[in-house]
Amino acid sequence: MTTTVSAGSADLATSFRAIPTTIIGDSQERFGLPAGLHPMWNSEPFAGEAFTVLTVPGDNLGIHQALSHIRPGQVLVVDGGGYEARALIGDLVAEKARALRVAALIIDGAIRDVLDIAKIGVPVYARSVIPAGPWKNGPFRVGAPVSVGGVVVSPGDLIVGDTDGLAVISPARAEEVLATCHDRLAQEEASRAKYKELKPND
Repeated sequence: MTTTVSAGSADLATSFRAIPTTIIGDSQERFGLPAGLHPMWNSEPFAGEAFTVLTVPGDNLGIHQALSHIRPGQVLVVDGGGYEARALIGDLVAEKARALRVAALIIDGAIRDVLDIAKIGVPVYARSVIPAGPWKNGPFRVGAPVSVGGVVVSPGDLIVGDTDGLAVISPARAEEVLATCHDRLAQEEASRAKYKELKPND
């Protein structure tokens, strides 16, 4: 179970926070982009290490257990099986996450209390919103590889999020991906400058 955030990973998170997920996706040949999960409100971009939990669909007992071990700056990544008939989190879980300085909550399932969560300020990504609350029976598994939006996420993977969605980066490739991102950003800036000088066709 990953319970600490290294200085190196924190530096990488800071670097990736400034890079759009679209650029990260292009730099990874469009891999590592969870599908079907959306920002639940217009939060600031974030980046941090994944802290994972696998839950029974519609049950959030494992989420509460995971929050007992997560460290500041980490991202709680919840494999809820994409189940949307019960909300896995609401405003109380978001408030707890804010107090623990969790970077973001990634829920492969549904949530509720969206307006209150937006006021709390923790970035939340999920599939949908529903008023129905969760069960709290388990079982669950904390700190194991999970699948979110069709992408396998392992503890310690770097998660980046913005208004376009999410990107997952393996620590083993993070430096390489970061360098590729900077190259792509430079290429896009050059193209943008060129396009601004275009004249209408006759």
